[in-house]
Amino acid sequence: MLYHLLVPLVTYHTFFNVFRYITFRTIYATITALLISFLLGPWLIERLQARQIGQTVRRDGPSTHLEKEGTPTMGGSLILLAIVLPTLLWADLRNRYIWLALLVTIGFGLLGFADDYRKVIQRNAKGLTARHKLTWQALVALAAGVFIYAQPDFNSRLTIPFFKFLTPDIGWAYIFLAAFIIVGASNAVNLTDGLDGLAIGPVMISAGTYLLFAYLAGNVKFAGYLQIFYVREAGELAVFCGAMLGAGLGFLWFNAYPAQVFMGDTGSLALGAALGTLAVVTKQEILLTIVGGIFVVEALSVIVQVASFRLRRKRVFQMAPIHHHFELKGWAEPKIIVRFWIISVILALMAISTLKLR
Repeated sequence: MLYHLLVPLVTYHTFFNVFRYITFRTIYATITALLISFLLGPWLIERLQARQIGQTVRRDGPSTHLEKEGTPTMGGSLILLAIVLPTLLWADLRNRYIWLALLVTIGFGLLGFADDYRKVIQRNAKGLTARHKLTWQALVALAAGVFIYAQPDFNSRLTIPFFKFLTPDIGWAYIFLAAFIIVGASNAVNLTDGLDGLAIGPVMISAGTYLLFAYLAGNVKFAGYLQIFYVREAGELAVFCGAMLGAGLGFLWFNAYPAQVFMGDTGSLALGAALGTLAVVTKQEILLTIVGGIFVVEALSVIVQVASFRLRRKRVFQMAPIHHHFELKGWAEPKIIVRFWIISVILALMAISTLKLR
């Protein structure tokens, strides 16, 4: 919005030229998201507490979690607001990928909100059924995949990390791959959201990494120098990533141990889908498994645990997702959280290094 209002004023004063730059607008989208979180966070927490919208804790989980019973949840609505408003404020709203990222994020956020609403307000412990949740996730993700594939300048080749010339073209199957990545990322972040600040830390690190990827992929000179796929208009997604980063930082202020509020499915499903969308649009699809390695490990731990129990009637971990396994082994919650953040930073640096190690 500000882009469209202020850039035309450059004819009156050269100062307004600064609003043309993606870097400038990304910085201020981050700051705006942070301010929105700081200003609205206390009010939202107070309203959630007043309405007794609190978290229900699993009785078969770590005993230390029982004291978290009743902590306000659905804080993901604050994250969504702090992403959407700054993006609308600072991004070029003529950009197709900005609208794609916003609509996917909002779509998954609404699905998560419906799930949280049934759990917390209607006191239905199971929330939405797995079938209903996956069906709606798949529909939104497939719509996003079709939109991306339908773009006239779209490239259906895959980027394989560490291999410069291995770029298989999968054609229309890219639609289903894109949907799988978006749905998979969404559910992986959802599974990771089990400790105070555990999920939002790697989300911020991943958003910052894809901020860089989006900026580089959307710049024809940088893309040519690094020999990565140039994606016209993808650079504007850096503004969206900046808003994600600022929203995450602001939410972490209230979600840090001991948490005053949880994001719930409203936040986790939306943030995961946003990361999946960024990975697909920037043509760094497979690299998401490295950038978001924490999410991948969390999801795999659940898959392995379920498969092992069904096939062998034995558990591999004391409890899944894997962060609960470490809790039951005696690790303090803050130690698990910070160590997972450290691993996430290392993985992000490894992912960035692949831009040259090819």
